[in-house]
Amino acid sequence: MSRVWEVPVHDSTRVRDAGTAVREACELAGLGPDRTAAGELVATELATNLLRHAGGGTLLVNLVTPPSGTGTSVRLFALDDGPGIADVTAALRDGCTTAGPSLGAGLGSCLRNADAFHLYGPPGRGTVATARIDPERARDHEAPEGPSAGGVVVSLDRAESCGDAWECVHHEGLVTLLLADGLGHGPKAGHASGAAVTELRRAAQAPPQELLRRLHTALRPTRGAAIAVAQLDTAKGELTFAGVGNIGARLRTSRGWTSLVSHPGIVGAYFPASVPLRRAPWDRDSLLVLHSDGLPSRWTPPEDPRLLAHDPSVLATTVLRDAGSSARPPRDDTSVAVLAPDRRP
Repeated sequence: MSRVWEVPVHDSTRVRDAGTAVREACELAGLGPDRTAAGELVATELATNLLRHAGGGTLLVNLVTPPSGTGTSVRLFALDDGPGIADVTAALRDGCTTAGPSLGAGLGSCLRNADAFHLYGPPGRGTVATARIDPERARDHEAPEGPSAGGVVVSLDRAESCGDAWECVHHEGLVTLLLADGLGHGPKAGHASGAAVTELRRAAQAPPQELLRRLHTALRPTRGAAIAVAQLDTAKGELTFAGVGNIGARLRTSRGWTSLVSHPGIVGAYFPASVPLRRAPWDRDSLLVLHSDGLPSRWTPPEDPRLLAHDPSVLATTVLRDAGSSARPPRDDTSVAVLAPDRRP
């Protein structure tokens, strides 16, 4: 869905706004009263921590597909440029606080109430927290089996509608990640990227080049989009990639980071006669980052081993935060999606 909420948290009144944004998101996602209350509590705690420990920051809210693949979840992102966290384990202990009483029970309440909660805050380098509220309460907080994906989207000028979208579909040993940037921004751009996500869910088993051709047909009634598709064959340990339009892609292997280049064109409008397919081996050291052109093209990939081993939602949000610059404000919607390997022992 193209609806996005962005709440700058720089004074106490914004704590209430954060809770309101999450309540609206939960209502739109069709979540029940219990899950909505849990989401509001997590939003309140995250916004309070942004003020008390970082002097302010930003709370983002996206609608995402839950691990079950059914329904809609609400994903919260809290990001700041504050002092970080000296002891993440202690910060997650229920009831822990270093700045007086909190409205919840410390970040431990986020861990207890969210269906997934992740925290990254290296000292001196700011903090990123992500939380997911599912339609039904998860039975545990363990990561699902297999490769995982996460992403974040932000609208230009805090608009309600976002022209970017991402989605990941698992199908019989294939993991297909798509990132779409609808031409321009606003509701019509969101309609184009939304059509791409819908078609992906119908045909995720198709190879990237074929899927792009199917997407071209599906997007003809729209204004079109730049789209990249990456597909991981878990049995072969091979990643294939194809893209049309200005979507950036960085692949990390044991040899370091490399760029994957999309072909010029617009899916749904100006489709090239042929689209090159890139193949690469995939192992436990691999990572894939896709991003729209709202992100500066010359951003520097992270090398912190703790971040690279983190949940993909945290990595995507950290890339979004660190690649931006107040000297070069974004001119379009921005999205980042990350595919990470199965890290089970």
